[in-house]
Amino acid sequence: MTIAPLVVQEVAYGYPGGDWQLGPASFAVAEGEIVSVIGPNGSGKSTLLKAAARVLRPDAGQVFLGGQDAAPLSQREVARQVGYLPQTVEPQFDYQVWDVVALGRYPHLKGAGFLTLADVAVVDRCLAQTETKAYSSRALRRLSGGERQRVLLASVLAQEPRVLLLDEPTSAMDPHHQVRLFGLLADQAAQGLGAAVVTHDLNLASLFSNRILLMKDGRIVREGPPDEILREDVLRATYGAGLEVLPHPVSGRPLVFPSVPGEGAR
Repeated sequence: MTIAPLVVQEVAYGYPGGDWQLGPASFAVAEGEIVSVIGPNGSGKSTLLKAAARVLRPDAGQVFLGGQDAAPLSQREVARQVGYLPQTVEPQFDYQVWDVVALGRYPHLKGAGFLTLADVAVVDRCLAQTETKAYSSRALRRLSGGERQRVLLASVLAQEPRVLLLDEPTSAMDPHHQVRLFGLLADQAAQGLGAAVVTHDLNLASLFSNRILLMKDGRIVREGPPDEILREDVLRATYGAGLEVLPHPVSGRPLVFPSVPGEGAR
């Protein structure tokens, strides 16, 4: 029996001083699976990922990594198994791109902490996969938002984790690089990597996901394949009126469009 690299079980979390609460929420990410997490603003998507990555310590529930309770693990031990990319990362130092990606090897370094030839090869490979090798000697702060996101993704890939947790990784990217990023995730999934991706792009979620988690008011309200979640009745109950669903002309997967006022909007 294959053990899922990530299992989140009845996790709950409340921010101090507020009455909003995440969960209880449960989900899993299997090897080779892309799970998209969708829902309106404030529904708890980012908080769910933070709890899964052990960035937040849940008030209740458990997170299992490879079948092991993650609670007693150090952040370095967690980072060997989970690559987490938050919604925004503000560079604290003006590192060059190559050095930023090399930081992803930190969980695996031994002894004096120097990179081996094998580590260097991993860094170069991740730069190539994210199409950022041309920027390797540039300062991270001198890149555009989309370029920076791809560099940070390369750093997370350089961890060589078993599962990726990505919070809106395409938000600053042009359409070409959005599709390229999800295509890269599909390639990684084909090699056994699992991924959970928070996204507001319902169409990318439809085209590339095996499963979709739909969140509202801090809870996972629906879970299933794209054709079960991206239906007008389901989306209307979560997002409200104003969305139309049509099949993709090639794959048949559901595509979501805004209704045009005066032309059948409901």
